[in-house]
Amino acid sequence: MRWWDIEPVLELEHELFPDDAWSAGMFWSELAHARGPQATRRYVVAEAVTDGGPGRLVGYAGLAASGDLADVQTIAAARDQWGTGLGARLLTDLLRAATDFECAEVLLEVRVDNTRAQKLYERFGFEPIGFRRGYYQPGNVDALVMRLSDPAGSVTADRPVQGETHG
Repeated sequence: MRWWDIEPVLELEHELFPDDAWSAGMFWSELAHARGPQATRRYVVAEAVTDGGPGRLVGYAGLAASGDLADVQTIAAARDQWGTGLGARLLTDLLRAATDFECAEVLLEVRVDNTRAQKLYERFGFEPIGFRRGYYQPGNVDALVMRLSDPAGSVTADRPVQGETHG
């Protein structure tokens, strides 16, 4: 993800998460830590391939690393991309980044009512470890906390990244 991706990311963010969408400032802050030798973040976007023109942004994802622990900050796919494998490709990219950051574990929070995402994470080996009550505001929705103990082991040759993603 680059600065010029922020506006289309925000459009998708507000469409998918109208009650608790991130602000432009939050994305700018994350991107400030995504470049250079001291980078601790990995943010990617996915674009739909079009005939001859620039691709439409259809997904994005971000990961923060600190020591040997990584945290999936965000992952989103446009509704018309649900069921296409885009979420798995984005997550694969993040887990490869966690491996590059030499993280031994990856954590994430997911809404308790988002069973689609929970199933995706479970397919990658994430396990539930607890709840954060009222985590998602203003709706006061609980978050399920999930952990993956071996990100390097979950990204194998049989699960390649496909499609258009870029950092």
